Amino acid sequence: MRDDSAPASHSRHDADRTPWEKRLHLSSVRALYLHIPFCARKCAYCDFASRETARGDASMERYVDLLCEQLRQVAGLALLEGCETAYLGGGTPSLLGPELLGRLVRAVSDAAPQLLELTCEANPDSLTDDVLAALVAAGATRLSIGVQSLQDAELAALGRLHDARTARERVRAAVASGLDVSLDLMCATPKQTDASWRDTLEQALSLGVGHVSVYPLQIEEDTPLGQAFADDDPDWNDPELQARRMLLASDLLSSAGFVRYEVASYARPGKACRHNQAYWTGLPYLGLGAASASMLTPECYARLRQAVASLPELGEDVTRVRLSVASGLSAGSPLPPLSELACESEFLTEAQAAAEDLMLGMRLSRGVGQDQLAYARTVLDSERLEKTIDHLLSRGLVRWQGERLAVTREGWLLGNEVFSSFWDLSQA
Repeated sequence: MRDDSAPASHSRHDADRTPWEKRLHLSSVRALYLHIPFCARKCAYCDFASRETARGDASMERYVDLLCEQLRQVAGLALLEGCETAYLGGGTPSLLGPELLGRLVRAVSDAAPQLLELTCEANPDSLTDDVLAALVAAGATRLSIGVQSLQDAELAALGRLHDARTARERVRAAVASGLDVSLDLMCATPKQTDASWRDTLEQALSLGVGHVSVYPLQIEEDTPLGQAFADDDPDWNDPELQARRMLLASDLLSSAGFVRYEVASYARPGKACRHNQAYWTGLPYLGLGAASASMLTPECYARLRQAVASLPELGEDVTRVRLSVASGLSAGSPLPPLSELACESEFLTEAQAAAEDLMLGMRLSRGVGQDQLAYARTVLDSERLEKTIDHLLSRGLVRWQGERLAVTREGWLLGNEVFSSFWDLSQA
């Protein structure tokens, strides 16, 4: 009988693998994501996996208890022994309140003792002083605050619960707590103008944060905004306007000393989010909680499969596994134990994983290096790869930065075209 902890299709000795290839066979994840599906109210644009929940609802305590138990289980499988970053997202983790949130953060720290960074998302309306104190005491290091705008009319149009004054006050309190603080800001929204977007950015810069993420609003079909504009292409969300607002953000943030390290993220030196970068550099990560996603090596998958009975055995040609939890979101369906977890799975070949890593790596300002490109040439059609690079170079969408291939300013504006060009290499 085959030992399920050592997949036969990946028996090549680690010493024979290239540095980039080795990350495809790590036996523990490098990043952990916990999904908190509770919100005080769904925003007008939101299609995330979350549900409206009253503050103090008993289902939140039960959910946290089950997440803590899952953390103990995966730690017992040695899946977290090399984990360096953790992220509590949502939904609205700060809605859990100080006691439950503090308990969950401590459970993460206990399960993954090698953590270098532990981030929690928050909304200004639920980011109380008690929540901040609990996060600091439990060992969190970063806070990502969903501000979106610092204009009251824009916040109301987005369905946000907080106003601009509350956002400013809560961000200042977060900075004073000693946590590394990041703001999420959104452009190309209803009521927004170039002038109001500039004002939001300038206000954000005055608050003392070390990290800002900016992104244009995407109108999703099954949301109030999507229903209101189902048969319309609103001027306030025009692609050219999106590009103009993103360029304005880039110019203002860069002039203030922020460095763009990823397509939508800017940080002061030393303040980039490690967890974000794990997603774009081919490192395995584990998601726990309703609708959470994982990207696993065959070795990590084999360990998880010891606890999740429903996971199928891997085929011989699988190099990467993507999982998404398919249970635990609705109010009447609590998060089950790992042994009863239902997951949707996608299995990638070595060529697909290599193409995906090129696509994801191009989201980073530093792009991809020669070690990654050299590995990709061994598993993809090298001639097609070179033609793709030459085509993007000729259009000015990518450039060489020393020996690294990176996206240009023009390439950021046509990012989907750049990313899809590399993903297409996975197709025979």
